[in-house]
Amino acid sequence: MPRAKPFTTSDIPSLVGKVALVTGATGGLGFDTALALCGAGATVLVGGRNETKGADAVAKIKAAHPSADVTFALIDHGSLASVKQFATNYNARGQPLDIIVNNAGVMTPPNRLTTSDNFEIQLGTNHLAHFALTGQLLPSLRRSSSPRVVNVSSLMARWGKINFNDMQFAKSYSATGGYGQSKLANLLFSLELQNRSDQNGWGLTVVSAHPGFSDTGLVDNGPGTTFLGRFTNAVMKPLFSQTSARGALPQLYAATSPAVEKNGYYGPNGFYEMKGDVAPAWVPPFAKDKDMAKRFWDESEKLTNFKWPN
Repeated sequence: MPRAKPFTTSDIPSLVGKVALVTGATGGLGFDTALALCGAGATVLVGGRNETKGADAVAKIKAAHPSADVTFALIDHGSLASVKQFATNYNARGQPLDIIVNNAGVMTPPNRLTTSDNFEIQLGTNHLAHFALTGQLLPSLRRSSSPRVVNVSSLMARWGKINFNDMQFAKSYSATGGYGQSKLANLLFSLELQNRSDQNGWGLTVVSAHPGFSDTGLVDNGPGTTFLGRFTNAVMKPLFSQTSARGALPQLYAATSPAVEKNGYYGPNGFYEMKGDVAPAWVPPFAKDKDMAKRFWDESEKLTNFKWPN
């Protein structure tokens, strides 16, 4: 990817006539992503679980872009029933879905929490809900002439491992272990989804991105009260973080650039990929393991009780 001219939101091509769904878009990276997509003319669905925050996000986007075609989409990633309801209703419209940005996430809660389906909350929210949502929206994605799926990972994927013996961390909970697993899961999902799309002729372009170290509030909502959280907020953020708007650029590039590669991975190009301009990101070795990706896909189907088409 050429790096002479850094990618900015002004480089997003016209998205007039395109429909995009951004999950977890009532704040942080998701909001900045939805805002930029609206600025490029897309019809945008702001996914989230809180209707009050959703209405506020939509109002802010319309204030910035008065002609924006933007609505709130109720999707609770802590509930597969909520995911299924949204997908069923959207598919019934008979309209294409051109872009889905799987952005919603939970980061390192100090105590083990579970979704309504009894999944460890990070695996359930960050991966399994997106796995089921994307699969259930496949009919609408296939109505698009150039459907694109973006999975938002993290630098923490570098330390992630899939704990097949205790994926739910029921035996021994680790906040960072659970988060790393869920973020590696995003990359494995991309790898296997692109493979299956190519084999089955679904026509998807699957791309991954990470925001580096971005000041989105996600750390504050996770380990903010721990020593690690206090150290991060007091020392790491001032030195190494970037704004949420900057952090959203890799996923915006992944969602819109005609130059992306299938199963590409993009992030900041600065020190340790914590901040900087958009560039190809380093892919952890586990994220290239096709056998692991297939095994994890099979496990995800079992857990979500959702079978993708062949």
